[in-house]
Amino acid sequence: MSSAQYYEGVGRRKAASARVRIYPGGTGKITVNDKEVTDYMPREGDLELMLLPLVVSGQERGFDISIHVQGGGISGQRDAMKLGLARALLHLDADLKPTLKSHRLLTRDARVKERKKPGLKRARKAPTYTKR
Repeated sequence: MSSAQYYEGVGRRKAASARVRIYPGGTGKITVNDKEVTDYMPREGDLELMLLPLVVSGQERGFDISIHVQGGGISGQRDAMKLGLARALLHLDADLKPTLKSHRLLTRDARVKERKKPGLKRARKAPTYTKR
């Protein structure tokens, strides 16, 4: 699989970063960090959300997909993989841009955890006020 022509896209979300490679003319095999995708993402619905760019573009089959993802948690990694997949499809066929853009699959979600401030318990939670 690694010697064939591939198209690559990088996706990021929160603290997660994913490098997605799609190999045209494949059998539909998806590997994440050298594991089967169903083993890596056992949560129900995660796989469907991650593969949304393929479904929207009408190209569910015909690709082998190799993903390397690191950092973050389950949801952050899933969304990073989704963005990387959409960007890889864009490198494959630039005509898909209006379709992917209309489904908001090319937008990087920039929301990250807010830092903790001094004197507070969390980013905004203050200690309980006591009068005496």
